Amino acid sequence: MSRKIIFMGTPLFAVPILKSLYQNGYPIHTVYTQPPQRSHRGQKINKSPVQGISETLNLDFRTPEDLSDNQQEFEFIKNLNADLAIVVAYGQIIPQNYLNLTKKGFINIHASILPEWRGAAPIQRSIMNLDSEIGISIMKIVEKLDSGPVSNIHKIRLDRNNNAEEISEKLSFLAAKKILDEIDDILDNKAKFIDQDHSKASYAKKIEKIEGEINWNDEAEKIIGKINGLFPVPGAFFNFKGERYKILKAEIGNGIGQAGEVLSDKLEIACTNNQSIKILEIQRQGKKPQKIGEFMLGSSIRKGSLLSNA
Repeated sequence: MSRKIIFMGTPLFAVPILKSLYQNGYPIHTVYTQPPQRSHRGQKINKSPVQGISETLNLDFRTPEDLSDNQQEFEFIKNLNADLAIVVAYGQIIPQNYLNLTKKGFINIHASILPEWRGAAPIQRSIMNLDSEIGISIMKIVEKLDSGPVSNIHKIRLDRNNNAEEISEKLSFLAAKKILDEIDDILDNKAKFIDQDHSKASYAKKIEKIEGEINWNDEAEKIIGKINGLFPVPGAFFNFKGERYKILKAEIGNGIGQAGEVLSDKLEIACTNNQSIKILEIQRQGKKPQKIGEFMLGSSIRKGSLLSNA
């Protein structure tokens, strides 16, 4: 009897995993993804990356606004009698009454070393926290968020110059490879799932835009962590003369000055504890990203300027 797998995911992070399963012959019967969203001006409808690849691979997909109290989707999944559901950054919490609708339950690929960084933004929080490693956890979904038993954790080193976009891509391709090593054991009831140590849990709450504002009284390493962790969106920023500037890339310098003081015409900025950062790429509000040399040719920010603190 042929098997049936449901895949649930939305962002680019989920795409290599779906492609890997499909290209290696695993029977993806139905894909669930978040519905298309209108752009800010409402002129364009943006499909999710997972919807896009589903269309390319000619996979059936569904885009319900919400699974909770959705009898139509509940009955669809129930009648499907699928073997397994694989969830990767779907963007909705799976209601408890769905969890027994597939023979082997619902499996989640989560981008953290569980029980650390349960929740919506594990990659960003891990980088901002200056963690030394990060990974993916393959776990069973239970009612409580990201707290189910784990079958395997796969780790990579987290360097100080890694940003969230780079790490997301690395973890996505790692997951696309590792799920192939484990899915047969999961389907054949051979995978061993071990309960998490809930006393060590930490939570990666959703990123708010205001968190991107830089406080120059922070240490340089923490500011670099914020810049890298919030790249590309929402981004780390500072304000100067009523305009917002997003820092896209920076490195630790060796300058000394008052926190927020511009120390050079190459935009080295003083932080606390006699530290500084050198901005390498920047984006003025409403403008294109620029390398710092190009940016400084037309900038009013000069050596001696004082940037405000958050």
